[in-house]
Amino acid sequence: MTVVLAMAATLWGIGAVMKAPRSARFTMIGVLLGGVLLVQLVLPDGHPLREATGSDPRLWGLVIGLGLVVWAYSLGFRRVKARAERGQRAEAPPAAGGFSQTELDRYARHIVLREIGGPGQKALKEARVLVIGAGGLGAPVLQYLAAGGVGTIGVIDDDVVDNANLQRQVIHTDARIGLPKVHSAAEAMAALNPFITVRPYQRRLTEAIAEDLFDDYDLVLDGSDNFDTRYLVNRTCARRGIPLIAAALTQWEGQISLYDPANGTPCYQCIFPERPAPGLVPNCAEAGIAGPLPGVIGSMMALEAVKAITDAGEGLRGRLLIHDALYAETRVMAMTPRADCPVCGTAQEGPTP
Repeated sequence: MTVVLAMAATLWGIGAVMKAPRSARFTMIGVLLGGVLLVQLVLPDGHPLREATGSDPRLWGLVIGLGLVVWAYSLGFRRVKARAERGQRAEAPPAAGGFSQTELDRYARHIVLREIGGPGQKALKEARVLVIGAGGLGAPVLQYLAAGGVGTIGVIDDDVVDNANLQRQVIHTDARIGLPKVHSAAEAMAALNPFITVRPYQRRLTEAIAEDLFDDYDLVLDGSDNFDTRYLVNRTCARRGIPLIAAALTQWEGQISLYDPANGTPCYQCIFPERPAPGLVPNCAEAGIAGPLPGVIGSMMALEAVKAITDAGEGLRGRLLIHDALYAETRVMAMTPRADCPVCGTAQEGPTP
């Protein structure tokens, strides 16, 4: 038995000198003990090799069994310790400025930007943004707002995930077909960033609920797909003095602007005073749409939101950006308020109480 223990000590020492991992050294010793046990079981009594290694297989079985118990306990202890450390990191109190260390690491690429920095990231964390629609435009908007650390994100939509949505609405998955879009989106956002609050509203936006809902938010992003909703969102934002980032898509083309009549810009209805005649602007199901286009325009919406919240750069206030993806052309047009606009004539005096 002394010979075996000496061999085990030698193997451990050689492994230490060679800087082998502890797991590799334990494996070598395990192989040695397994070989000794095999010798005890196979060779007859009185065999010199068996005598030199202890002569009783039960002794070695006990040694190996105790070793396995110690190894299992050590492995379990390390796993419990690692889980506890992960929990402590997740639950660690926020550092100066209201961020945990994990959040600081997560948003580091924002924080090093001169135009955002720590104050801008703090503004994002404190921001409350409402997104209208969790479809083609809403999908990238919600993903990037969540990833960027916008603290409270509301999303309202009454639709469910359909197979035909997955060509472009990348926040949803095949496994969530049939699930309400707001809950599918909320699940994806929570998986992406557990440090934000998501408020899903599974219902259609109506006049009856719009003002009370919008009053909980600082900024509204409209990714709806019909003019009734767009006009309702615009009226409500104008009355409440809330900036609105609105975009629309058709086939290969998208447009986006920031409407803020309380601060001198035109409202949506200034630019689009009347809805098009029926059939003039077909929906996606009728006319088709290039799959990546909502990602392009929706990402622009999220970027404009980040700029508006952090006051970075120059946004699209008073300017309409039109992107033609088929011919890779983008143009920006200046816009001015209309004196006869039925919506922002009163909105420019500020929000109503």
